[in-house]
Amino acid sequence: MTYTAKQFNLPALTGLSEKQVKVHLALYEGYVKHVNLIAEKLQAVRDGKLEMDPYITAELRRRLAFEFDGMRLHEYYFEQFEGGATAPNADSALASVATEKYGKEGLEAHIRETAAARGIGWVVVYYDPRGKTLQTVFVGDHEVGQLAGLPILLALDLWEHAYMVDYVPAEKKSYIDAFFANLNWSVIEKRFDQAM
Repeated sequence: MTYTAKQFNLPALTGLSEKQVKVHLALYEGYVKHVNLIAEKLQAVRDGKLEMDPYITAELRRRLAFEFDGMRLHEYYFEQFEGGATAPNADSALASVATEKYGKEGLEAHIRETAAARGIGWVVVYYDPRGKTLQTVFVGDHEVGQLAGLPILLALDLWEHAYMVDYVPAEKKSYIDAFFANLNWSVIEKRFDQAM
């Protein structure tokens, strides 16, 4: 299968410049390109059209996870801005589960707390259908730290490429504020409803 970079219908974003968004989208397109490139090379090896050292083949397979997860997490990320910002629905099923897990402080406060950790990576919110609960984790690298089999509800990119055009690393909190100012919570709520 060949993947095609998705086209996102993004409004003008508060606190994230058009230049920042273009730079970030170009990085996403690079992930898509490299997923396809690796898949093409591995297929050629399987078809006997390309001879490759088994160690190199193994490294390509490892690298595929990084490229694929980078591609997919960015798709979750950008989809969350489509349609413009909306507030969370206090009567949604997601709000009920979030309140049960995170109390009065709520899901957004918990995500912000997790995002304040030093370092680069992602904050990913999952729904665990078996445990019937939310799991919010800091994922350092795309291919390391994902929770196996759990549907992703929200992805917050904390790699510097997501904000360095507009903010320096010491201003990460301002970027996180911009992320939430633009977040379409109805997208997150729909993902939750589909995961149940």
